[in-house]
Amino acid sequence: MDQLFNSSEKRLARALLLLAHFGKEGKPETVIAKISQETLAEMVGTTRSRVSFFMNKFRKLGFIDYKGGSRRNGGLHVHSSLLNVVLHD
Repeated sequence: MDQLFNSSEKRLARALLLLAHFGKEGKPETVIAKISQETLAEMVGTTRSRVSFFMNKFRKLGFIDYKGGSRRNGGLHVHSSLLNVVLHD
């Protein structure tokens, strides 16, 4: 049902928010960099290239950033503003 009614961009945004424990008590956590774009693509039901496209888009819009300068060296920080992607129609 989710794949029928929600875009892959929204599904990726929701997955990142869930991985960051957004909405739970306390401050959202950093997503561990060990999760690959291939794994995210499988979770979302899209291709790795689409995940890469959306991750770059989210980064340019300031919704996410990479601590330590890159995905490989640090964690992925998910900002609460990413919630706008999920809520926007």
